[in-house]
Amino acid sequence: MKRMFDIALSFVALVLLGLPMLMVAVLVRLTSRGAALYWSDRVGRDNVIFRMPKFRTMRVDAPIVATHLLTDPDRFLTPVGKFLRKASLDELPQLFSILKGDMSFVGPRPALFNQEDLIGLRTAKGVQRMAPGLTGWAQVNGRDDLSISAKVDFDEYYMRHRSFVFDLKILLMTAFQAMAGKGVRH
Repeated sequence: MKRMFDIALSFVALVLLGLPMLMVAVLVRLTSRGAALYWSDRVGRDNVIFRMPKFRTMRVDAPIVATHLLTDPDRFLTPVGKFLRKASLDELPQLFSILKGDMSFVGPRPALFNQEDLIGLRTAKGVQRMAPGLTGWAQVNGRDDLSISAKVDFDEYYMRHRSFVFDLKILLMTAFQAMAGKGVRH
């Protein structure tokens, strides 16, 4: 049922958001050098690496590490990068990853391939068995403000209590938080 929901909702979202996504892509291209999409190597279900698209918010010379590991991440942001992140518009291309089956709407956010601490903690708790999500229980409970161990605790809680109703609750909470720009550091 979850996979059918993911396919149907991602298809509808892509139809409805196609024009706004095209406008964001043009905006990214007009305001910075490089492609509109950034393809990031991420850790998926069972720790298998997949390529996840995002609208590019960082300059092409930015280091490939989690933003919280940069000493001054703002210096790497594109002119529209901060806005795209605050509004979570940079995440919209992940609808294609959901449609493809690499991701789900709800699950633990996919770790970067080099976030060994996060990957190790998730693996120790069995969280890696779930498909990563566009949003998740950790995202609606602090997002960038959470420590790695706190994120994994929220991921584990979701894994033990997941249901269709819980997913709907997380999606609604995500929509409200995205509109408010809550929980995004950079």
